[in-house]
Amino acid sequence: MSELEYIVKPLLSWYDGHARILPWREQVSPYRVWVSEIMLQQTRVEAVKPFFERFIRALPDVQALAGCPEDELLKLWEGLGYYNRVRNMQKAARVIVEEYKGVFPADFQKLLALPGIGRYTAGAVGSIAFGLTVPAVDGNVLRVLSRVTASDEDIFKQSVKTSMERKVAKILPKDRPGDFNQAMMELGAVVCIPGGRARCEVCPLASGCKARLLGLTEELPVRKAKKERKVEKRTVFVLRDGDKVAIRKRPLKGLLAGMYELPNLSGSLTQEEALDYIKEQGFSPVRILPLADTKHIFTHVEWQMTGYMVSVEETKDRDPEGLFFIEAEETQKKYPIPAAFAAYARSMDIVLGQEKYEDAELQ
Repeated sequence: MSELEYIVKPLLSWYDGHARILPWREQVSPYRVWVSEIMLQQTRVEAVKPFFERFIRALPDVQALAGCPEDELLKLWEGLGYYNRVRNMQKAARVIVEEYKGVFPADFQKLLALPGIGRYTAGAVGSIAFGLTVPAVDGNVLRVLSRVTASDEDIFKQSVKTSMERKVAKILPKDRPGDFNQAMMELGAVVCIPGGRARCEVCPLASGCKARLLGLTEELPVRKAKKERKVEKRTVFVLRDGDKVAIRKRPLKGLLAGMYELPNLSGSLTQEEALDYIKEQGFSPVRILPLADTKHIFTHVEWQMTGYMVSVEETKDRDPEGLFFIEAEETQKKYPIPAAFAAYARSMDIVLGQEKYEDAELQ
């Protein structure tokens, strides 16, 4: 018998009485499970829920996703970040439409072969939507397993994750593999949470949890130290010509590929240097207003930004570095602008991503 066999019944019993009501659980389909799992990567459940509902309304099936224009697709994703996730989703959707006639393959290896789908996502879709007896091991599950077994192995190592997947595969109930995988994720999300906040007093696995018995809950799981993020200084401009603001499209490769952005450049310019730069671009500045410093953290890079709002005139026939001026309201409706610029979007009288919808609900 597996050392983890004992967790199956109490875990499923707990899940039956404590599973959160989530939009992607209300009507289970391969497409809905897949969309939710991709959105939940690097993003909290509460933040994902409204995005998921809007995304599904706009693109209700894999065919709609496959045919969606890129700007519209990125606008739907605006505020979630990590935009390659949704680009890979569209690539996968096109494969499903072209190779599988719009029907998700009910096969783990075929799911795994789709763009942007790793072992966890293939396991989640396969077990939840198709009842395949395959594990779905994410960070929450790794934390639960590390504590239950008092493992001091580094969960960031692929070999450790593979070992944990094998342990889960041995105990997956054939009649409820999807529920079991979701129960493990749920336990890690709401009970066996990080740091010293684990709620052992309400955990269905507490009686056999080795970390709890040994007093190691706060020390586990073990994670290797992450590399320090690279810090980049940038100067951001909110260029205004009356009611119009300047934006430009980023390159199709690299960070925030293909998104629209406010004009910016490397370095932290003083107000005088900022004015000189605007003049060098061929504009006639009328007024400059310093904006509050802000920062945005990406996975490996941190932008520390200095901002200026600059009113200019004579913008006709000027297109430095691909800039174009457009009504501010139009950028909110049509052009996907990354959350990195959210603090400065307020100076354009617009809001981005989830904040945009929250504002609308308050009105």
